[in-house]
Amino acid sequence: MNAPVARAQSFCDRFGLRLPILLAPMAGVAAPGLSAAIANAGGLGACGALLMAPPAIVQWAAGVRGQSNGAFQMNLWIPDPPPERNAEREDAVRVFLGGFGPAVPADAADAPPLDFAAQCAALLAAAPPIVSSIMGLYPPDFVAAAKARGIAWFATVTTVAEAKAAEAAGADVVVAQGAEAGGHRGRFDAAHAERDAVGLFALLPAVVDAVRIPVVATGGIADARGIAAALMLGASAVQIGTGFLRCPEAGLNPAWAAGLATVPPEGTMLTRAFSGRTGRSIATDYALAAAEGPAPAPYPIQRALTQPMRDAAAKANDLGRMQVWAGQSAALGRAEPAGAATQALWDGALALLEGASR
Repeated sequence: MNAPVARAQSFCDRFGLRLPILLAPMAGVAAPGLSAAIANAGGLGACGALLMAPPAIVQWAAGVRGQSNGAFQMNLWIPDPPPERNAEREDAVRVFLGGFGPAVPADAADAPPLDFAAQCAALLAAAPPIVSSIMGLYPPDFVAAAKARGIAWFATVTTVAEAKAAEAAGADVVVAQGAEAGGHRGRFDAAHAERDAVGLFALLPAVVDAVRIPVVATGGIADARGIAAALMLGASAVQIGTGFLRCPEAGLNPAWAAGLATVPPEGTMLTRAFSGRTGRSIATDYALAAAEGPAPAPYPIQRALTQPMRDAAAKANDLGRMQVWAGQSAALGRAEPAGAATQALWDGALALLEGASR
């Protein structure tokens, strides 16, 4: 067994997997059936619990356990400081959004955020095998409580400095997120999310060299070649998000799924126009126009302001106005059942790795 395959096997043995392929925890795309299918194939299911109230977190875990005996991770964002409200800026954004969808109510962004401490307590109650974090690090008391329950912690990082901080804080694994990734950038400091946008194959070996714990590679991986390359560069496993979105179990909006099938790497862009936090989206009509429009409000104010437009666009299957997160390798994703896709990805990667060792 060559070194990359042996490293992946050791990771799988430690975390109860048969295949070193993880589903990315994507808020808003948390269908239990997708996670169950990937877990049943031997990979790791996932839930992005950012938008879930505590009862929903517990219910999601129960739903996956009802369909699979496999492993899964549950993820929370580490909250930013409370955003500064600016009525003039928000009014400008509301007027701009009125050109793309329904009028935005004046109180659209006034709802209080979900209670992070209560979400953390729900994670402990749900007791997934793995909890993961993004946008920062869990507080020490939560880390201690999770470890006392035998729950591992996977910390998403986007720089070498973040990886070192995660290891020092007690993370069991770091997930190195390259700038190719679809959805939100995991940078701890939101103000630097675009400036510090490092590609995965520059970030990954630097992180592997900087920490002693296993490293999972994520961002722009959607086929066997990407998996094999990541393992050759020192990763112990890979995490895939966009590459699984066209699987039927994801239940994706048809317009979004069709857009993923044809978008080239340069057809995506980093934007704060949907949520106020930097993320990678298909370069839609709205995203392109917003780049020339008023400065977006901070997260989560911008997310609340764009909700009426996003809801209307989803109902109309209108890709041009939808929030359509996409990684730069989106078109490599498979439109086939998730379990079969997971196995095929690993079979292809294993063939490449074994061929390279001869």
